[in-house]
Amino acid sequence: MARGRPAIERLWQPGLPARWWPLWAALTPAAALYGGALALRTRWWRGRATHAATAIISVGNLTVGGNAKTPFTLFLADRLQAQGFKVAILSRGWGRSASGARALLVADGGRLLLDPRAAGDEPAMMAHAFAGPIAVARRRADGAALLTAHAPLDAIILDDGFQHLGLRRDLDLVLINPARGFGNGWILPAGPLREPARALERADAVIVIARAAAPDDALSAADRARLERRPILRAELRPHALISADGGRWIESPLSGLGGRRVVAVSGLADPAGFHAMLAGLGATIVADLAFPDHHDYAPGDWERIIAAAGGAERPAMIVTTAKDLVKLVAFSPPPVSLYALGLDVTMDARDAARLLAMAAERIQRRRGAAGKRPPAFIA
Repeated sequence: MARGRPAIERLWQPGLPARWWPLWAALTPAAALYGGALALRTRWWRGRATHAATAIISVGNLTVGGNAKTPFTLFLADRLQAQGFKVAILSRGWGRSASGARALLVADGGRLLLDPRAAGDEPAMMAHAFAGPIAVARRRADGAALLTAHAPLDAIILDDGFQHLGLRRDLDLVLINPARGFGNGWILPAGPLREPARALERADAVIVIARAAAPDDALSAADRARLERRPILRAELRPHALISADGGRWIESPLSGLGGRRVVAVSGLADPAGFHAMLAGLGATIVADLAFPDHHDYAPGDWERIIAAAGGAERPAMIVTTAKDLVKLVAFSPPPVSLYALGLDVTMDARDAARLLAMAAERIQRRRGAAGKRPPAFIA
């Protein structure tokens, strides 16, 4: 198991060694209680979920962490904007500091309106890549109301919205990481599933999103059978540039700058293994990997550890982190330090991309048509 991941995940692997069975079995009563609570919650929201004033597209997953939801949200938002749709992004804003406001507008026009701690690391990161409005809200209906009042919109994309049942959606997309699959098929805490696999019945389509230089496909025959009940599209997450911060601007440089370089890998991710594999695949030599908890709130002491790992002034290692960590680490980094983020892009086969956009455009047009508005023409 990769460093930086909770030790409990050792118990979630298929084919668990017999010596671990007693520990895993001790988790199953809690999983049963959790499953019962989920069933009651689903039944409660079935007739109480609210409608937004515009089309809602959810990007989510079934398993904990590591499914590239935020990069895919940016990919979809960018493609829909290119089609002429007015799009906003709504996030839960995990890790952000507490606020009395029910919803906050954190960015618009590519300009961050709040500091990363108030906005959350992922919304702050998205502000550097997306020019539309971005809001955060614990209750997504509040965020949708804020965004629709802020500007005319055709669609709001929920980043990590599949389990948020209080807001009805027009299109539900579920992302699957084939390198992780569904683990042992159990729900938390006995397995990695946020809810039972039958919840896929709510999905309109499944996006199988692989990573460059990822381990072999871990999807079992049973996993594949579950997925085939819904339209399946395929995508890949791959590095596209090195990113450095210059004041409030992000500057991209070629990935060739990693070739043969000594690198300290710094991440606050649910699954850092894919990040490390990408660095190694680009020719970097990882001399130290500092894996912090997901959405880690970095402190000065953490930065001192990072600098120490990078070595002395004679031959310092290059510090490479993730985009969502860069928005926080840049506050500690003086200009001479070589601090970069690995910029990631989602790519799709042209046919699958066209299917996805046609599906989204049809749902958006349906909502606009109900309001008597003429939608922009879809370009395949």
